[in-house]
Amino acid sequence: MEKTYQPSEIEQNWYNTWEKAGHFKPSGKGDSYSIMIPPPNVTGSLHMGHGFNNTVMDTLIRYHRMQGRNTLWQPGTDHAGIATQMVVERQLAAEGVTRHDLGRDKFLDKVWEWKDQSGGTITQQIRRLGSSVDWSRERFTMDPGLSAAVQEVFVRLYDDGLIYRGKRLVNWDPKLHTAISDLEVLSEEENGSMWHFRYPLEDGSGHLVVATTRPETMLGDTAVAVHPKDERYADLVGKNIRLPITNRLIPIVADDYVDREFGTGCVKITPAHDFNDYEVGKRHNLALINVLDRDANILPEFTVITFDNYETQHGEKAPEAYAGLERFEARKKIVEELDALGCLEKIEPHTLKVPRGDRSGVVIEPWLTDQWYVKTEPLAKEAIKVVEDGDIQFVPKQYENMYFSWMRDIQDWCISRQLWWGHRIPAWYDDSGNIFVGRNEEEVRSKYNLDPSAEIHQDEDVLDTWFSSALWTFSTLGWPEETEELKTFHSTDVLVTGFDIIFFWVARMIMMTTHFIKDENGKPQVPFKTVYVHGLVRDSQGAKMSKSKGNVLDPLDIIDGIDLDTLLDKRTTGMMQPKMAKKITKQTKDEFPEGISAYGTDALRFTFCSLASTGRDIKFDMGRVEGYRNFCNKIWNAARYVLMNTEEQDCGQNGGDVNLSLADRWIVSRLQQTEQQIAKAMDSYRLDHVAQAIYEFVWNEYCDWYLELSKPVLWDDNATPETLRGTRQTLVRVLETILRLAHPVMPYITEEIWQRVAPLAGKSGETIMTQAYPVADESRIDENADGDIEWLKGVIIGVRNIRGEMNISPAKPIKLLLKNGTAEDQRRLDENETFLKSLAKIESVTWLGNEEAPLAATQLVGEMEVLVPMAGLIDKDAEIARLSKEVEKVSKELQRLQGKLSNEKFISKAPEDVVEKEKAKLSDAQGTFDKLNEQLEKIKAI
Repeated sequence: MEKTYQPSEIEQNWYNTWEKAGHFKPSGKGDSYSIMIPPPNVTGSLHMGHGFNNTVMDTLIRYHRMQGRNTLWQPGTDHAGIATQMVVERQLAAEGVTRHDLGRDKFLDKVWEWKDQSGGTITQQIRRLGSSVDWSRERFTMDPGLSAAVQEVFVRLYDDGLIYRGKRLVNWDPKLHTAISDLEVLSEEENGSMWHFRYPLEDGSGHLVVATTRPETMLGDTAVAVHPKDERYADLVGKNIRLPITNRLIPIVADDYVDREFGTGCVKITPAHDFNDYEVGKRHNLALINVLDRDANILPEFTVITFDNYETQHGEKAPEAYAGLERFEARKKIVEELDALGCLEKIEPHTLKVPRGDRSGVVIEPWLTDQWYVKTEPLAKEAIKVVEDGDIQFVPKQYENMYFSWMRDIQDWCISRQLWWGHRIPAWYDDSGNIFVGRNEEEVRSKYNLDPSAEIHQDEDVLDTWFSSALWTFSTLGWPEETEELKTFHSTDVLVTGFDIIFFWVARMIMMTTHFIKDENGKPQVPFKTVYVHGLVRDSQGAKMSKSKGNVLDPLDIIDGIDLDTLLDKRTTGMMQPKMAKKITKQTKDEFPEGISAYGTDALRFTFCSLASTGRDIKFDMGRVEGYRNFCNKIWNAARYVLMNTEEQDCGQNGGDVNLSLADRWIVSRLQQTEQQIAKAMDSYRLDHVAQAIYEFVWNEYCDWYLELSKPVLWDDNATPETLRGTRQTLVRVLETILRLAHPVMPYITEEIWQRVAPLAGKSGETIMTQAYPVADESRIDENADGDIEWLKGVIIGVRNIRGEMNISPAKPIKLLLKNGTAEDQRRLDENETFLKSLAKIESVTWLGNEEAPLAATQLVGEMEVLVPMAGLIDKDAEIARLSKEVEKVSKELQRLQGKLSNEKFISKAPEDVVEKEKAKLSDAQGTFDKLNEQLEKIKAI
C-alpha cells in the first residue's frame, strides 16, 4: 500500500470498475429491496442537499445489497418544465431570438438538443458521490415510456371524473406567463406600506375604513367584510358601500375570516385577486372581477363572473384612466386619486411577506384563469388510510401529523402550465370549445365519434412537472405494462426526501399509486413502505445556504478541493451589489483563507452520515470533514500496520491451531457488540448512530488499543506459533470485518484496502460490494475479556494521566505501585503484566500492603490506588517554576476576559454569538487555571 491515503487516485477507478462490471444492477436473487432516486432537475447541478440524500440512499442500498437482497436503486432526471424552458429561452435571447420566433416545434427541438448536450451534468456528478444506482435503467420523465404512463393516467382520471377544466385562482407569474405551484413561490419579508382608505356608505351616512397592501386590486373589490360578532358594525351588515373610483355598489358582509382586533376590523374583499378573499367570496356568492391581464396590467374591460353561475361571464369597462397601466403604476395613480377624493385616511410603513416567483423574481399575482385540475379529495381518502393503517411509516413519526393536516384539508390540484416544454395535455377542442380527451387524436376521433372532416386542435398547455413525478415509482418500472420489474420491485422500500415536499411530491405519489396500482387481491399498493424525512443542509451557523448569502458549498469542491480565488469567483459572480460581493469575499476569506482542501468522497459521506439525525436540519461544519478525513487516514495507517505484520505470514488461512490472547478475545467481543449497535441503527434509519459506532470502534478500540495490544505479542520472541497465529488472524479478520461494516458509508477506501486484506482473512470475490454484511455472533461476546481489558485500560490511562499532569515524558520508564487492590485486581495484573509494562512504559510493578506509600501521584481504578513515586522523576524546583509561569499567564487572560464581560457596552452592543464565545473562553480559562493550581500544589507536596 502507498504510504499515504490519496482518495483522488482510487475513487474514479473503482467507480468505473463497479459500473462496468454491472455490480449496481439487481442480482436477481433474494428478497427485493428498492429505492427510487428523487429525480433531480435535468438542468441542475449538484448541491449539498443532493450530497446528503444520495449518501443516505446509497448507504441503505449498499447495506441491503450486502445482506443478499435483490437490490434496485432506480436513477433518473426530471424534465423540470419552467427551469429548462428558461435556460433555453435565455440562450435564444442572447441570439436575439424568442421561442415565438421559432414556433413550438422548432423550439422544442432546441430544448431536446440542449438536454442531449448538457442535461447529463448532474448524473455525472452523482457518480462522483459513489452512488451505486443502476445506470442501465436510467429514466427521464419525458422518455416515451414515461410519457405513455402520463397520458394513461390523465385519460383515466378524466374518464373517472377526477380531472376537469375550470376557472380558478392560481399563482400567476406575469413574466413567465404561466401558473406555478406553491413550492415555486418564495414569500420573504419586505418593507412596504399599508394604505387606509375610506369607503363611503351608500346612504351617505358615513364611511368604513379598510386597510390594504395592494391598492391596485381595489378596482376588483366586491364586498367589505366585518366579523359577525363585531358590535361596531352589526347594524351595517347587509348594507352597501359605494366603491370609490368605480362607483360600484358592493355589500357589507359578516364573515369569521375577519380579525376584528386587526386595524379597523373592516376588510376589503377581492375574490379574483386573493386566495383568502376567494373563499370568502364563495361563501357569500360574491362576484369575481378580474382586473389584470396576463402581464399584470389593468384590463381595458374587467371580466365579471359569479360563484352561482361560474361559467357565465360579462364585461365591465375599466375606469378609462387606468386601462393598460402596469399594476404598480396603477397603484400610484389609484392612491393619488383616492387622496384627491378625500378617501385616503393614512399610509403606514408595513413589513409584509411578498410572494415572488423563484425563477422569475417578479411578484406573483393570484389570477383567475382557465386551468386543468385534479379532484384530490376522492384520491386523498385512500392516501390517508394507508398511512393510518401503517402501510406507510414516516421516519420520524411526527411528520405523519404534517401529512394528515395537509391531506385532510386538501384543495384541488392545478396541473396545467402555460409552457411549451413538458407533457402536452392530451385534450382537443373543436371550434365551439367542446373538450375531447384521449391518448392521441386518432383515439379522440374514434372515442367521440367525430366527423372525419371536423377540425380539432390540441390544448397548448403542458402538465405540471409534479404530475409526471407523482408517477415516478411505477412509471419507471414499465407501467402501464405488467412488467416483471413492476412485480418485483413495487412497492419500493423507502423514499428519502426533505420535509418541504411532503405535500407536493410525497402525498401526490401516494394518491396516484393507491389509485392506479393494485395487488393481486385488488388492494391498493403504496409507492413506498417508509418515508425517511430529513432536514435542510445549512451552514455551520445554521443559516440556509443560498447564492445571495454567499455561503453555498459545492460537494465536489469538498471532494476535489478548490483554491481561494476560484471559490471567491464562484461565490461572488452575479452579485449585483458591490457591498454584498465585498461582504461575501470577507466571510469566505475568514472561513477558508487557503481555499478548501481535497477531502475525498468518503470523508464527505461519513460527515453526512454522522449528521443524519432524523428530521432535524443539518449544520454542516467543515471541521467535521477535516476530522473524518483524519479518520480515513487512521484506517489507512491501521491497514498498513496490519499488512506489514501479516503479509507472507501464517494468519490461519489454511487452518492450524490458534491461541487467542486476552486482547484478541476482547476485540472480537467488542466487534460483535458493535455489529449489534450498527444493525439496530440501520434498521431505525439512525445513520448518525451507525457512523458513531463505526468511528468509536475503529478509532478508539481497534486502532488506539487493540493494535497497541498486539505489539507485545507480535514482538515477543518467546510467543508460541499458536499465539502468533491467533493475533495475526484476529488482526486481519477484524480489519476485514471493519471494512465490510464501513463499506456502505465509505465505499472507496474500504474497497481499496479490502482487496489486499481479504485473501489474508480467507475471503475471496471480485468486490467488497457483494460480500455479506457482518452479523453479530452473540456466542463470541466475552464479558470476562471485556472486564479484564477495561481494568487494564483504566490502569494505563491512570498512568498516562499522571505523566501528563507531572510533565513526565511518555518514553521515560517509571515504577508503579498498586494499593488497596482485590484478589481480582491481583489476578488481572498477573495475567496481563506484559501488556501493562509495554503500553504504559512501566519498569516494575509493586503491590503495597499496609506499609506507607512514598510521596507519589495517584489515580484510582475502582477502589485500587495507582501510584507513581515522584522521587527522581522530576526536577521539583523547575516544575514549580514552569507551572507558576503558566498560572500567571492564564491569570492575566482570566482578568482580561472578566473585564470584557463586565463591560456593559460590550454586552449590549456585541452580537449574541460573540458574547457567548467570550463566555466560553472564560469558562475554559477558569478550568485551566484551577487545574494548573491543583498540579502546582501536588508538586509542592512532594
